[in-house]
Amino acid sequence: MLAPMEGLADEVLRDVLTSLTPYDQAVTEFIRVSAAVVPRRAFLRISPELRNGGRTPSGTPVQVQLLGSHPERMALSAATALPLSPAGIDLNFGCPAPTVNRNRGGAVLLDEPETLHSIATAVRQVMPVGGPPLTAKMRLGVADKGRAIECAQALASAGVERLVVHARTKAEAYRPPAHWQWVARIADSVDIPVVANGEVWTVEDWMRCRAESGVADVMIGRGAVADPFLARDIRAGIVRDAADPRADDWARIESAIAYFWSRVRAKVEARHAPGRLKQWLNMMSRRYEQAATLFAHVRPLRTAADIDAALLGLGITCDRQAA
Repeated sequence: MLAPMEGLADEVLRDVLTSLTPYDQAVTEFIRVSAAVVPRRAFLRISPELRNGGRTPSGTPVQVQLLGSHPERMALSAATALPLSPAGIDLNFGCPAPTVNRNRGGAVLLDEPETLHSIATAVRQVMPVGGPPLTAKMRLGVADKGRAIECAQALASAGVERLVVHARTKAEAYRPPAHWQWVARIADSVDIPVVANGEVWTVEDWMRCRAESGVADVMIGRGAVADPFLARDIRAGIVRDAADPRADDWARIESAIAYFWSRVRAKVEARHAPGRLKQWLNMMSRRYEQAATLFAHVRPLRTAADIDAALLGLGITCDRQAA
């Protein structure tokens, strides 16, 4: 599965990543439910895939993710989304961002298993039997892991049908390691499928994750952004030499960069576009020398027009077709 990544994996990057390698499912960035029910237009803005049967252009099903602490408003927001035919409704109990947590959203609720249960119960009640699934994503706790199993059981008993576990606490944020053995403990405590998430950057990481967690399924986030072919290699069990130049892969990625840049240019103000491209290239620099070289080339450039010219000079032309 392709993880929801706030501020990173919007519909543009979801389109690019799912066109480069197959995923069984993707999840949107969270849609915040605060003082009011989320309107239809907000779902269509965060997930334009809803205009395509709830799928990316390459056919990957996309769930919409809700974040909030008010059971009734969460349920009414889910009810607004359901007629748009998302691939499912996902509940966010994993976001560690302080601005989100201060407003009682995301991982901070893991100190309140009863609130998790109330939210999931309310949302479950508006979802039709046999319709799209209700799922959730959680961390191992706020500052410690003492209530992780209790939280998982609260969600499962409320009708959540699949649980993704990011194997770190809120306090640990994104610092390694991920505690995959806790995924195993949670999986043993509930009777619904559990998916492992956190610190899977390579096929070797996935193999260790699977061995320690005991679960078959994985959700990858930053690892998928850094290596757009990671999911493909996981499926095939291919362990690649770090020195592998991956020439064929890079040719496809280069085409995808051009497509990504054209989509970003069309979506955001020109002054914001360079940061989006630099963000992705910087992350890919972890796995691809070619990305590091390209990142170094565009990093000092400040305007979208300058990057247009630089990419053209390098022979990277903006193809409007999907990667």
